[in-house]
Formats: sequence, C-alpha cells, structure tokens
Amino acid sequence: MRAIVIDGFGGADRLRSAELPTPAPSSGEVLIRVACAGVNPVDWKIREGMLQTQFQHHFPLVPGWDAAGTVAALGEGVADFAINDRVWAYCRKPEVQWGCYAEFVTMPAEAVAMMPASFDFEQAAALPLVGLTSWQALFDTAGLREGQTVLIHAGAGGIGSLAVQLAKSAGATVIATASAGNHAYVGDLGADHVLDYTAEDFVAATRALFPDGVDVVYDTIGGDVLRRSYRVLRQGGFLVSIVDTPSADEAARVGVRQAFVFVAPNGDQLRQLAALVDAGRVRPPAITLMPLDEAADAQRLSRHGHVRGKIVLKVA
Repeated sequence: MRAIVIDGFGGADRLRSAELPTPAPSSGEVLIRVACAGVNPVDWKIREGMLQTQFQHHFPLVPGWDAAGTVAALGEGVADFAINDRVWAYCRKPEVQWGCYAEFVTMPAEAVAMMPASFDFEQAAALPLVGLTSWQALFDTAGLREGQTVLIHAGAGGIGSLAVQLAKSAGATVIATASAGNHAYVGDLGADHVLDYTAEDFVAATRALFPDGVDVVYDTIGGDVLRRSYRVLRQGGFLVSIVDTPSADEAARVGVRQAFVFVAPNGDQLRQLAALVDAGRVRPPAITLMPLDEAADAQRLSRHGHVRGKIVLKVA
C-alpha cells in the first residue's frame, strides 16, 4: 500500500512516500480502505518527537489519527460491519506506528462507526479526533449541560469549530474567541458571543458579559491563556484543557475544578456524533483539502497555526 512515513523524528522534510505491506485485520478488527485522512496538530508533534514519553513509537512510522473510508476486510468475530460500509474512526493505538496517512489502516471494531450518511469522505475525515475531543472534554469531563455558559478558546480552529456546535446543540450559551476575520464564521457555527482576542482582553470581555463568571472554560491553547482563564470562571466552575495540565493548586485557590483531557477512541460516541450530523445539528468545519503527497506541506500549514477548520488529505 502507499503511505507517508517518517524513519526518525525531525522536521517536515522527514516525511516521505513509501510502499508498505497492506495490513490484515486481527480478531476483532476492521481493515479500513482510507479515502481521506484528517491532519491534526498531534501529527506534527509526533513527527517532532514531542510525545516520546507518552507513547511507544516504532519506525517506519505512519502519522495520522483521523480516517474516513470503506470497510475492506473484517477480522474474526466482527459482525457489526460489512464489506464496503462507509465508516470513520479515530485511529489512535497504544503504540504509535500505523496511522492514517496510508491507503489502509486497521482498528478495533469498537472504535469504528458508520460515518454520517449526509457526509462525503473529506467531511467525515475532519471530525473524529476533534469531535471526540470536544465531546469528552465538554460533556464527559466538565459536565456541560443545558442552560450553562461556556468560553471556548480558538473557536475557528478544528477543535473549536466542533466545540462551538456541540455546546450549542446541548443548550449552552457559547462565548468563543477568534480573530476579527473569523467572527462571522464562528457566529454562524452557533456562538452567541465572539471575542476578538487580538483586540480585547478576553477576561474583561467575558466578565462584562457574565459578571458572575462562566460555568466552563474549554482551553485549546494552553500557556498564558490557560493561566488567565481561571479568572473568568464562577465559583465551582470547570477549566478543562486539551493542551496543558491546569494547576490543581491554583484551581483550589480560586474555588474551581480542573482537568486535562487526552482523547480516547470511542465508536459509541462517533455514532452519537453521526446522529447529530444527520439531524442537521452539527456540520463539518471549513476544510482545506490537499493530496496525500503534500502531507509535509499540510503539516507545515498546521504547525503555523491559524487554520480555519481542518486540513484533510485525499488518499484515494
């Protein structure tokens, strides 16, 4: 099969095209013929060796954790799928080596789901990681529910684009940060208030809207943004980050809760997300589609930041 690989950690120039054996599904696994693969910041972080202490890595290493395609083969005991079913999956495995920048990838069946009937492959490839990340952060961890308020940082990005929609679909009041050029886009996704982080202090602007503070802050940036986010929460509110681990001491000092979330594969949640899509309550983010052979440029673009929505690689 055709794939993009790295043979060691380093810059984007380490990415190369290769021919690898097509994997065979083990018992309980699905072999996916990948049509499109999503590009996420974690891809270049893996390439640069930033996650060496979190996961075992093996070379040659195929990046990519977002896949949409069709079922090519079924391992023993898999009865919920049929050949040629249109599926999507968040393809993170315990050890990092065989990702989605390839024509085929295997995953345990419980992590795979039928993709939304209303989506094409490039739209479906844009959602698994960002959709599950926001689902697990906002609902499973922070317990966001109808009637609450949430501040979502970087509302125009891949994660933020989904988070705004999921929070709105749950009945929350949504505040999001975005540059002025993305205000219309984020507002159209469902944000009730959009703050220009380049021109105003998000702490003061949020407190002006909600003097008692918000119920949840969803941090997708880390660093100083995370540290300042404690100041916009109400007493007992929740700061959840997907970038840095919030300080438990600081959270206790100001009377709020905190957590760091690293997304896990979950086929059941992908099915729930597909139902929201097909009901018209969630739509794909803006997509920049690039061919698989331009994976290096795609990762450079992702690393540069300020991408509206998601970058997706067309594999087949």
